Amino acid sequence: MKDLFTASHQNSQLPILLVVEDSDEDFDVLTRIMQELSYVYPTYRCCDGDDALDFLLQTGKYSKSALAPRPAVVLLDLNLPGTDGREVIEIVKQDATIKTIPLVVFTTSSNPKDIDFCYRQGVNSYLLKPMGIEALNQTIRKFFHYWFETNILPSQP
Repeated sequence: MKDLFTASHQNSQLPILLVVEDSDEDFDVLTRIMQELSYVYPTYRCCDGDDALDFLLQTGKYSKSALAPRPAVVLLDLNLPGTDGREVIEIVKQDATIKTIPLVVFTTSSNPKDIDFCYRQGVNSYLLKPMGIEALNQTIRKFFHYWFETNILPSQP
């Protein structure tokens, strides 16, 4: 986990967001929008698939559960260094302890094969990263509105 954005980790009632994103620019836009919207959700960041799997499975440097709390939602890029997002999806959806965590793919890939693969594997949503900054802002805002205001998230085990 490279970065940690926390406005309030003290409130364990807030849903936790895990962002798996190798682009500093995209992550910065996401956290800036969270601040603009006054969202204080504990947000963890992993920059590659291997780190994300360690976080989700609480292995490696995340073997202490306090270092890697169970996220309510994972926002996952597909094109990651090392273990890519496709492999992360396959592993998560095959593991009984974490397969119910909602996965939202957030990627530049509009390839129908990627979209079909992700939904066949059981992702909950597939969002296309737009190229322009204003369109990216709108997509991220819609993500937060839906997943944290409109949608009912599963209870934490």
